[in-house]
Amino acid sequence: MIPRRSGSRVKTDRIDAHNLARLHRAGELTSVRVPGAAEEAVRDLIRVREEIKRDRRIARQRIRSFLLRYGCRYPGGSDRWSFRFEVWARALTFDEPLAQEAFSNLLSAYFIRDAQLAEMGRRGEQIAAIEPFATNVTRLSTLRDISTLSAMTILAETCGFSRFADAGSYMAFTGLIPSEHSSGASRHQGSITKTGNRHIRRVLVEAAWAYRHAPAVRGKLRERLEGMPPEVAAYSWTAQVRLNRTFRTISAGKGAHTAVVATARELSGFVWGLMTDNLGPAR
Repeated sequence: MIPRRSGSRVKTDRIDAHNLARLHRAGELTSVRVPGAAEEAVRDLIRVREEIKRDRRIARQRIRSFLLRYGCRYPGGSDRWSFRFEVWARALTFDEPLAQEAFSNLLSAYFIRDAQLAEMGRRGEQIAAIEPFATNVTRLSTLRDISTLSAMTILAETCGFSRFADAGSYMAFTGLIPSEHSSGASRHQGSITKTGNRHIRRVLVEAAWAYRHAPAVRGKLRERLEGMPPEVAAYSWTAQVRLNRTFRTISAGKGAHTAVVATARELSGFVWGLMTDNLGPAR
């Protein structure tokens, strides 16, 4: 992100050092925080789990495509993947031995990924239960539909919230802010930039769908709020009320998909506020 003059074709260490010194004097350089070895290891583990989850989804798609080619349809009505669908698929037999062999390999690939994902999920839960993650995970989990593993993803990918001066800068980091091309009286905003951290963006968008429902405190969220400071509980409720209003207002005019992205953007601001103690007054 270092500015570079157009037309510059000469690069040496001396010239680089001189340019960096001038930019630093002008305040044009932004410091970054380099994560430690332990932080990088946790982040890699979380990312590998995400890749395995994607591989499992691809394995499911391959099985469905194979069954479609052979005209096999699930008799239970909906063909959504479920435990009953797995039982039915494992009991299938094909007349052609090679077709049976191919299908068995597809099933094996899926169940291997499924077992790996379950194990990595358990490992993630174990890591989240110890410091330096336990306190922050518990705090983040007070927001609706932010699970333990989602909180771990946010923490591992952010690597410190104090480096963001305000909520807007954290929103930009997630890539959820709209792009803009304005000049003079003309102002045009386009789709989101997607230039930030895609892992955090995915987690926030998935969580934002929960705010299409009316604000409520029940189930796991009620358990997570037990024992939390009153200001944190009030902040969680404020987030529910505001984000639900945002979703309903935008979805009425622009549709659910646009609304959920806007909701995710505001949710990232609530995440920043929660992790930097900028809770503000409940309203």
